[in-house]
Amino acid sequence: MPDTAPPARVPGRQRETKSQKAAARRYVSRLTRNTLAVIMAGGRGERLKHLTDFRCKPATPFGGKFRIVDFVLSNCVNSGIRRISVLTQYKAHSLIQHIQRGWSYLRGEFGEFVEIIPAQQQLGDMWYRGTADALYQNLQIIKLHHPKHILVLAGDHIYKMDYGPMLAAHVEKKADITVGVVEVPRDQASSFGVMTVDENMRITRFAEKPRDPEGIPGREDYSLGSMGIYVFKASLLYRLLEEDAQKAGTAHDFGRNIIPGALQNLKVFAYPFKDVNTRVQQYWRDVGTVDAFYDANMELVHVNPELNIYDEHWPIWTYQRQYPPAKFVLDDAGRVGMAVNSMVSGGCIVSGAHVNQSLMFSNVRIDERSYIERSVLFPDVRVGPNCVIKRAIIDTGGVVPAGTQIGVNPEDDARRFYMSEKGVALVTRDMLSRLTK
Repeated sequence: MPDTAPPARVPGRQRETKSQKAAARRYVSRLTRNTLAVIMAGGRGERLKHLTDFRCKPATPFGGKFRIVDFVLSNCVNSGIRRISVLTQYKAHSLIQHIQRGWSYLRGEFGEFVEIIPAQQQLGDMWYRGTADALYQNLQIIKLHHPKHILVLAGDHIYKMDYGPMLAAHVEKKADITVGVVEVPRDQASSFGVMTVDENMRITRFAEKPRDPEGIPGREDYSLGSMGIYVFKASLLYRLLEEDAQKAGTAHDFGRNIIPGALQNLKVFAYPFKDVNTRVQQYWRDVGTVDAFYDANMELVHVNPELNIYDEHWPIWTYQRQYPPAKFVLDDAGRVGMAVNSMVSGGCIVSGAHVNQSLMFSNVRIDERSYIERSVLFPDVRVGPNCVIKRAIIDTGGVVPAGTQIGVNPEDDARRFYMSEKGVALVTRDMLSRLTK
C-alpha cells in the first residue's frame, strides 16, 4: 500500500476544472529568473490606526497565520522570481524579524535571496522622500544584482498573482513601463493612481489620487486603478531615477512623477489583473483602513471565499511558531467549547465558550461562557470568562478581563476603544490594561 493518502478535498473549495489546472501552471522562464523584485515595505500605514503603533503595515497579521507581506513574497517565489529586495523604513523591527525567520530558506549559492535593505540615508541626511527616491537611494545595491528587468511591488496588498505573464506581456508589447491595474468603484478611486488607456491598453493619462477620478468609458461607475506594480527594463529605470533625483519640486514618487512624466515619450502600458481564461478580475484588496482590513479577514470565513488560501497550487508561505493543534473542551450545560463558521489556528483553546464567524490567530485562549462573534483575535489573546465580543479586532497579546462586553454598547466602546467608521472596535493591549485600573 502507498504510505501517503490522496489529498483530501478541503471543505468550501470546489473541484478544479481543466482550465483552472492549466492556469495553475507557473510561468517560470528566463524572464522571471532575470528579474529582480523590489518590494516597497516602508510605509507608515497610518490609516490602520493602532494596528501600526508598533509595526509597519506589511508586518500586520492577516488571515489567521500570515503577515500582509507574505502574499507579495509568496507571489514572487511561486512565480519563479527568487531574487527579492525588501525596502524598509518605519517601525521595521517585526517585519525584519519575520522575514529573517520565515524567508531565509532560499539558496544564495544558486543566486536566490530575500534581502532586507533598511533605510540608511545613503545620499545625505534625508530618509526616503518617495517611492522613487527609495529605489534611487539604493541604486548601487540594486545594480550589484545585474537584473535585466525590475519588478517594483507594493508590500501591503492582499492578492495572489503570477507575475510571469505580466513580464511576458511587457516584453511582447516592447513596453518601456508596464503598470498592473484593477477596476475599482469610482467613488473609492480617489485613494488610487487612476489612468486612462486607449484600445491597446496604452496609458494616455495618469493621475495620482485625484479628487474627481475619471471613469472607464462605457462603465462610468468604475475607474482603472494602479495596483502599485511596475515593470521596467533595468537600464531605463536607472535613467529615470537619476533624472528624477536631479529635479527640484517633485515628490520623487512613481505615481506622482515617474509614470505621468513618462507618458509623452515612452510606451507605458496597463496590464489588467484578470483571469487568463475567464477575463474576470482577480481578487485584490488594499487593506489600508481598519474597515477594509476587518472586511478582508471576515471574507475568509465564508463558505467559498474569493481568496482561496487553501490553494495547493499557489501556497502562501510564512513563518509561524510551532503549536499543538487547536482544542475545544467542555460539554456541560452552558459550557460547550465550539467554533462555527470560523477559522481557528494552532495552539488555540476554546474552553466552554462559543466562537461564531470569527478568525482566531495562534495561541488564543477563550474561557468558559464567553461568546465571540464576527471578530478577529490576533496571536496570544486571552479572553476571560463570561465575556461578549462582537465586531472587534483584538490586537496581539490583549487580555480581556472577565465579564467584559465589546460590541454591545456603542457608547461604552467609544470611550474605551478606537471605533472605525463602520462601527468595528479596534482593541489594543494598552486599552485593555486600562480597564482593570
